[in-house]
Amino acid sequence: MLKKYLDKIRVEAGCDEAGRGCLAGPVHAAAVILPKNFKNKLLDDSKKLSDKQRKELRPIIEEEAIAWAVGIVTVEEIDEINILNASFLAMHRAIDQLKTIPETLLIDGNRFKKYKNISHNCIIKGDGIYLSIAAASVLAKTYRDDLMDDLHQQFPQYDWLHNRAYATASHRKAIQEHGLTIHHRKSFKQLPDQLKIEFYSNT
Repeated sequence: MLKKYLDKIRVEAGCDEAGRGCLAGPVHAAAVILPKNFKNKLLDDSKKLSDKQRKELRPIIEEEAIAWAVGIVTVEEIDEINILNASFLAMHRAIDQLKTIPETLLIDGNRFKKYKNISHNCIIKGDGIYLSIAAASVLAKTYRDDLMDDLHQQFPQYDWLHNRAYATASHRKAIQEHGLTIHHRKSFKQLPDQLKIEFYSNT
C-alpha cells in the first residue's frame, strides 16, 4: 500500500515525468495534489500497471484530485536544452497550471531544479512509494501514450502504438530503414552503430 503523504499538514503536489528515455516525441510531466484521505488500492507506479489499469485510473485521479495538470516539452526544446532540463521544465509547466498552489513538492527521482520558492523532496522510486507521485506518473504516462498513439497513425512504420518511441530493437530497425521523422530527438543517439540516417517527413 502506497503512503498517502510525506507531510500530514502541508499541501503536497506529487510530480513525475514520462518519455524521458524515448527516441521520439515530447516529454510529459504531471503534478497532482490529492486529498490527505485519498484511497485507491489499484493506484501504483504506472510502470507496474497495464494500459487498461492506467486508463481506468486516469478519470478517477482527475475527478478526485484537489488539483492536477500536465506539462509538455517539445522535441525541439529537448534538443536545445537536453532531456534532463526538459524533464524539469515539463514538471515546472505542470506545476504552473495547478489551480491550488502547493506548499511542497514530492519529486520522483534524485534531482530537480527548484520551482520558485516552493520546497521539494526528491524521492528515488517515489512513484512506488507515495500516492500523489504515482497519480502523477499515471497522468504523465497516459497523456504521452495518447499522443504517441495519434502519431502512430501518421508514421505506422515505427510501431509507436506498441513501443511508444522507446529504443526497442524494432524501433531502431525502422529508423535504419526509414530514417528520422520530424518527431525524433536529433540530440539522441538513434542507432548504436551511428549509421547514417535520413530525415523523413510525411508532409
